[in-house]
Amino acid sequence: MIAKVLLVIAFVAVAVAVGIYCRRHTGTVDGFILGGRNVGPWMSAFAYGTSYFSAVVFVGYAGQFGFKYGISATWAGIGNAIIGSLLAWWVLGPRTREMTHRLQASTMPEFFGKRYDSRALRIAAAAIIFVFLIPYTASVYNGLSRLFGMAFGLPYEWCVIGMAVVTCIYVVVGGYMATVMNDFLQGIVMLVGIIAVIVACYVGYFMRTQPLLDCMTGTDIPSTGEITRYDEAHKDGVSLAVTSPDQVSGLWQAIQDTEVRFVRGRGTAVAPPGGVYYEVSLTSADGASVYGFGCNSNEDLVIQGSAYVIVGESQILQALDALFPDSAE
Repeated sequence: MIAKVLLVIAFVAVAVAVGIYCRRHTGTVDGFILGGRNVGPWMSAFAYGTSYFSAVVFVGYAGQFGFKYGISATWAGIGNAIIGSLLAWWVLGPRTREMTHRLQASTMPEFFGKRYDSRALRIAAAAIIFVFLIPYTASVYNGLSRLFGMAFGLPYEWCVIGMAVVTCIYVVVGGYMATVMNDFLQGIVMLVGIIAVIVACYVGYFMRTQPLLDCMTGTDIPSTGEITRYDEAHKDGVSLAVTSPDQVSGLWQAIQDTEVRFVRGRGTAVAPPGGVYYEVSLTSADGASVYGFGCNSNEDLVIQGSAYVIVGESQILQALDALFPDSAE
């Protein structure tokens, strides 16, 4: 907890310091609103990216839609990146910058008013921006405040007020240049954080080991079911009916002692050349525990369509071979 608090204090101190440093750019209206039009492409890109892909994306899309729809929610991020970001900058960015500079317009409402010589359009554009920024800003503050509340155990209201005060300080003191520089620093933190999350998820999910029993439903000893063996001599398979727990006691012990690792989302249920493949389908006496998996002589497993590999020592193959003494010979 101390490390978290120190990091937040350091982050706030840097944000305020940036605002004070950028105060020299706020001598004119153009300098306060646009940073004197001296903001480079990288700074602008980071400012746009950190503002557009903020808590709404990382907390809202990733948290809600990612959890609900899984990998399919990636299309929302791709659409935002290509249509909402890349295409907008390619098509609108260069022309907008050239025209606003020529018309000496500092804001989009001012640009519309001067471009079409319409005070009404200027007021309407300002009203649209003001009205629709309210729910967007509220969603950003809501997401970040709940995140901080969970991380530090602080009341939601304190988090909202704290972030509003810090933001107000560096924006009022340093203007747009302070916002851009802070967004640039935040963008670096976001990129590092995203990479760290991806690596942690990959290592934590794809590289971790877990008991084989955790990949299936139930913990009770199986007593009924069927086990089928496939090999070169029995390409259509030879089946064994399981009618009692004692019949598969050795296999049950091996299942409990086996550790596995996830490999990919789709497994191949076939016997390797010169090898054997077992298809296991067992249930407990009450039907509450279900154990279904495939296992070949290379110690590859298929569980609910996903591929796993056995990690460390396992007696599953020996236990399965023992159930088919004639076929194993």
